[in-house]
Amino acid sequence: MKKIKLPIIAFALLFFSLLSCQQQQARRPVSHSSGAFMKASVERNKKLIRKEETKIDSIIKNNKGIQYIASKKGYWYYYENKNSTDTLHPKKGDIAYFDYEIKDLDGKVIYSDLELKGQTYRVDKQTIITGLQHGLKLMRKNETVTFLFPSHLAYGYHGDDRRIGTNEPIICRVTLTDFRPENK
Repeated sequence: MKKIKLPIIAFALLFFSLLSCQQQQARRPVSHSSGAFMKASVERNKKLIRKEETKIDSIIKNNKGIQYIASKKGYWYYYENKNSTDTLHPKKGDIAYFDYEIKDLDGKVIYSDLELKGQTYRVDKQTIITGLQHGLKLMRKNETVTFLFPSHLAYGYHGDDRRIGTNEPIICRVTLTDFRPENK
């Protein structure tokens, strides 16, 4: 009996080892993506940006006494209080101290300057809304600048989970009170 089991076991091992040596075929994907979702998403975002920019353009046109500047980054701003004597701007690593206020495009206050007073930001080393990251680097000490940010440079699709909704463009009035190098 033992003599019969040994060849059967040896044959079974040989058979399984031969089966395991065969190359396996790669699995084919279950579905094929046509890119239609991405194309629709891009079109939806372009339409949203056009709508926001149209509203911002109407604000600019209705405020003829204010000289708005269009930034290369996609937002608009004007100086309420300009500092012509200083030449330095915050740069990467500096610690910026600022106060700001956030309004919707209709001018309704979302967050007052009293609520947001005393902000500290390590330039390009901390996360704040993209528009402020760029805007603060344009400013000099003791300047007050009003920025008009489209939603993609503000709180984007998500909002801030409190008072700022989905895809909401905002107006930020910012006063840069001071900035210092990181190591001081």
